[in-house]
Amino acid sequence: MLGIGANRCVRRRDFVLSPNVVAAKGAAHSAPKKAKELSSEDLLAAILKSLDDDKAEDVVQIDLRGKTSIGDYMVVCSGRSSRQVGAISEKLAERLKLDHGRASKIEGKNTGDWVLVDTGDIIVHVFRPEVREFYQLEKMWLTPEAEKA
Repeated sequence: MLGIGANRCVRRRDFVLSPNVVAAKGAAHSAPKKAKELSSEDLLAAILKSLDDDKAEDVVQIDLRGKTSIGDYMVVCSGRSSRQVGAISEKLAERLKLDHGRASKIEGKNTGDWVLVDTGDIIVHVFRPEVREFYQLEKMWLTPEAEKA
């Protein structure tokens, strides 16, 4: 003999399970790809495409090979506002994880003035224009010939 309380329990259990089943089905379609070995150049191309898609401005890529062991490339770009700087860096990390299975570390997202995205082989700096002008980070790494270009 089932009472009123037993009926509620069944309905509640069905209600609780239903969203999880739907979420599990949706997660299977949007699961990140397994990490595959990407060359630095392929990773750089994916990063530059993401930055272009999100309307990053004044994108500069710097070849660090042979100069330092921190990475193969550095990319410096600007966003027009703190909100865009945060969005550019978040979308970049998300795309790299979903499309290439590549986890990234993000620093500085809360302030939105200067966000660093470390992908391992490539370091991406996303600045607000005023902050980028103040630090002039790319001038430390560019050769004198590249600065004139």
